[in-house]
Amino acid sequence: MSRNPDGLSIGDVAKATGLSVHALRFFEREELFIGPIPRTAGGQRVYGPADVEWLLLCNRLRGSGMPIATLKRFARLVRSGQGNEAERLALLEEHERTVRDRIADLTASLEIIHGKVVTYRKHVEEGTAAGLWSPTPSA
Repeated sequence: MSRNPDGLSIGDVAKATGLSVHALRFFEREELFIGPIPRTAGGQRVYGPADVEWLLLCNRLRGSGMPIATLKRFARLVRSGQGNEAERLALLEEHERTVRDRIADLTASLEIIHGKVVTYRKHVEEGTAAGLWSPTPSA
C-alpha cells in the first residue's frame, strides 16, 4: 500500500478493503463513513487507517446480510459520538440474532444436502444409482 504524507489514496483503500473505487464513492455519498473524508488541495480523497478498519467492518456487516439502511443508521450513531452506545448495541444484537438464525437455517439445509450426498455416493459406488430421483416414475 503506497502512502502519501497525508494518508491513503482511494486506490490504496480499494486494494486494502476489496471495495471498488465506485463503492468507496458510494459509501461517502451515502454518508456511511464515521467521519468526513478530507481532500487534498487538488481534490483527491485522503483516507486514514481508521477509515480502512471501518470499511473492513462494513464489509463484514454487509457480507453477513446487514441492509444498507441499517448500516447507515449504525454509521450515523457512531458518527454522532458518545451517549448512544445502548442503541448501537441493540442494533448489533439484532443483527447478530438475524445472522444466527440464517446460520441455523443453512445448517439445517446442509444436513439435508449432506444426507443426499451420502446416499448418492453410496449408490454410485455400488452401481445402483440408476433411477434415483428420476424425473419419470419407473414402472
